Amino acid sequence: VANPTFNYAFCKGYYARAANGKMHGRVSRLLVTPLVQALTKTVGHHDYLQYIDSFRYPLAGEFSFQANVIKDIRLPSDWGLEIGVLSELNRNYSNNRLCQVDIADSYDHKHQDLSLQNDEQGLSKMSIDISKSLFRKLATNGVVFNSETFRSIKATYYRVALDFVETYYNDAKMNGLSLDIHTEEKAIEMFAQNIITAGNSFLEHPMEQPFMPSWNRVVSAKADILEALRTAVSKDMAEYA
Repeated sequence: VANPTFNYAFCKGYYARAANGKMHGRVSRLLVTPLVQALTKTVGHHDYLQYIDSFRYPLAGEFSFQANVIKDIRLPSDWGLEIGVLSELNRNYSNNRLCQVDIADSYDHKHQDLSLQNDEQGLSKMSIDISKSLFRKLATNGVVFNSETFRSIKATYYRVALDFVETYYNDAKMNGLSLDIHTEEKAIEMFAQNIITAGNSFLEHPMEQPFMPSWNRVVSAKADILEALRTAVSKDMAEYA
């Protein structure tokens, strides 16, 4: 993105999710990848689904972009942030303006609990928000959802995700990592239920506004906002320098 001879507007980072001898990245491995495949089987081929599936780690929070990119993208205010950013870029830019890069040989960060008993926390909340983000984007492209559709998506997802567990187990063993099949399948069971929860929420709240306003709208509503922010930052710098 920074190289002046390149035409990229956005770069998504990716990296291996492994630490302390264990394979991590459960939401990406056990939810997003199989859900995208399940959606493809259920609603048919869609360029957007192929686009999301092309990212090595779509939930990575590490990315860079040219400053003007931020002006006209609407960012989700929940755990659908990363998928939402990719969706907005898909709307505003052609694929040849986007890239992804391996940013680290070894990288680890905070791990969330599954939160099996509370769908307002942890990976449970995350899985619902991410699922809704995918459903919303497909709906804006003309895909029609109903209760029967979501039941089919859930059933298809469950089968696809279970098939992935053996693949991940073999990958872990080949790389000297541990992977608990029981824990993996517990996560899949929760994600499957949360796909239904996300679908019901999507149907029951058609006027939900999950996005923060774009900067273009903010500036339109308050023309001096950027100057006010610069002034505030300058005062902070002077006070805490």
